[in-house]
Amino acid sequence: MSKFVQCAAVAFALSFANGGAHAQQKYPTKPIRLLTPFAPGGGSDILARALSPSVSEAFGQTVVVDNRPGGGGTLGAGITVRADPDGYTLILVSGSYGANAALHDLPYDSVNDITPIILIGTTGLLVSVHPTLPIKTVKDIIAYSKASPGKLNFGSAGVGGLGHLSQELFRLYTKVNITHVPYKGSGPVMTALLSGEVHSCFSSMVPSIPHVKAGRLRAIAVTTPKRSRALPEVPTIGETVPGYDVTHWYGIWGPKNLPRDIVMRWNQEVAKTLRTEAMQKSLASDGLEPAGGPPEEYYNRIKSDVEKWKKVVKEAKIVIAK
Repeated sequence: MSKFVQCAAVAFALSFANGGAHAQQKYPTKPIRLLTPFAPGGGSDILARALSPSVSEAFGQTVVVDNRPGGGGTLGAGITVRADPDGYTLILVSGSYGANAALHDLPYDSVNDITPIILIGTTGLLVSVHPTLPIKTVKDIIAYSKASPGKLNFGSAGVGGLGHLSQELFRLYTKVNITHVPYKGSGPVMTALLSGEVHSCFSSMVPSIPHVKAGRLRAIAVTTPKRSRALPEVPTIGETVPGYDVTHWYGIWGPKNLPRDIVMRWNQEVAKTLRTEAMQKSLASDGLEPAGGPPEEYYNRIKSDVEKWKKVVKEAKIVIAK
């Protein structure tokens, strides 16, 4: 190869590299839309609004939180799947995203039609009972249910919700006969539990902890593999039922074929925000463990959840009314 050709090749390579770097520096050139698939005030909405100011400052462009509720989170997810893979439309979802593939006939693949960016944080559900019940441990739940099949009931925020699926997974592991009582939302089921209308439920820690500390509910267990820092004295279900694990999470993803440089820039900026003292305190107050990590870690979380809930829905014969 002549020196002229070698120089030309080097010049082309440098111009390509500089062009790629320049393209990366140019993103973003306009506001970014960060969808949340639920109404304002929910966990995904709160997290999106907590993260957006610092990411907006880092990018030099506004990150606009756009609530698109509907279909149990499937409406917002569908909008994001169909968006151009240019980094200007992303979505922040919760762990219910992993269950939707099992519960709904979706027009997209929940694992392969997206680009995972970052897992933000994880938490668990709290198994609690009305204090009048003679139940203090997971072993008590199993013994009580086997001695009186169908007598013990568990309330949930609705058929197919994470609380319901967590109960069904518990039933599959333990082979107990527990009656499911669905309500229309987390507020009504908590009211029913506090009044003694239902015996127990698997619910979010945030609304449950104040009632536990006030003695209105008795905490039995958490659904995560490790104990919660918010309630370190409460054991996990897995300590009694090996292998049981329901981890609720929040994360950000974008359309399929999102450029790797945009993915990593978002990953790094969100991870940086998660490490700040203010965000650590905010997450801890909501019972969330900050996550972070590479996009591949988030991909694995989504994939495993989709597979798990498909199996639970099939074996428990759960059907969502259309």
